[in-house]
Amino acid sequence: MGSLRYLTAGESHGQALTAILEGLPSGIPLSQEALDAELRRRQGGHGRGARMQIEQDHAEILSGVRQGKTLGSPMALLIKNTDASLDRLPRVTHPRPGHADLTGALKYDHDDIRNVLERASARETAARVAVGALCKQFLAPFDITLLSHVIAIGSVRAKTVDTTEWSKLREAAERSPVRCADAQAEKRMMAEIDAMKAKGDTLGGVFEVVAVGVPPGLGSYVHYDRRLDAIVARAVMAIHAVKAVEVGEGVGGAATPGSGVQDEIFYAKTRGFYRNSNRSGGFEGGMTTGQPVWLRGYLKPLSTLMKPLRSVDIETKAEVQATVERSDVCTVPAAGIIGEAVVAFELANALLEKFGGDSLGETKRNYENYLKQMKAF
Repeated sequence: MGSLRYLTAGESHGQALTAILEGLPSGIPLSQEALDAELRRRQGGHGRGARMQIEQDHAEILSGVRQGKTLGSPMALLIKNTDASLDRLPRVTHPRPGHADLTGALKYDHDDIRNVLERASARETAARVAVGALCKQFLAPFDITLLSHVIAIGSVRAKTVDTTEWSKLREAAERSPVRCADAQAEKRMMAEIDAMKAKGDTLGGVFEVVAVGVPPGLGSYVHYDRRLDAIVARAVMAIHAVKAVEVGEGVGGAATPGSGVQDEIFYAKTRGFYRNSNRSGGFEGGMTTGQPVWLRGYLKPLSTLMKPLRSVDIETKAEVQATVERSDVCTVPAAGIIGEAVVAFELANALLEKFGGDSLGETKRNYENYLKQMKAF
């Protein structure tokens, strides 16, 4: 499927995070400033912990670029850790409920949970955001843009926003400390985060990712593993602490009659085929419809609590309190940024699967011919 693939490596307190991205066509103009801006976005948000003040993430591109443009060869990225203290950190034997700690130690036969939690840490998502930032720069010449915003944190839910003006929604979210476009809900979210911090507890919530400008026909209905809605849902589900993914009005639609769920089809000579609603989230039959792609990730509260839960020492088997690692109270705003990155990768991969091309120019020619075919249908 497609031609893009990436791998990340590195531990939370190791020397660095690294990523290799293979398959981007040649000739894509890249901005280092835009790349680092995405990493800064990931580090923001009310409720983040002290680690975000320690690290000033910068992604160094080690290969695959010359004179500001991609070469078509594999790209290597390096994000150095300021807090690179892995070998000096103490042994851990008290697993945290809800984290990879215990199961990871059992699976890989570790008697020190440090060997698990360093790689299982959400610090790894910085590398995914860097990869996604490159994919966004590939999508930009095709007028495909992504945004995210927070729908809910804890018990506070934002009011429904106007989805006809995406630029205003993006601007409102970027101004907000919790990346919520509803100013009133924003204040209540921040208050709830502060209350949980005082209690030594954590909060989850819901973020929404939107991709605008996606053409119809990416993905396919012919095999289960080519259905693009399933592919992007898997990508969002793979973000740390995400426990559910909703595409379009998937949850609400399950309790709604079919007449209130489907997006009716219209035609006008000047517009071609179009819809007046987008309850499907931009997908039908596993393919994009040409409407904005949108989906939601549901984040559970983080596993590290300042007032830890009960656990068992993996060595002595005695009842203990779980390990306390430096952590955040709430990462829902940051999770939206990670969501943008992983969706950008999957859309870029689907675009290349559909249109091919070893250079940006070749891919664009194929894309533009396809759009002409759509208009002539």
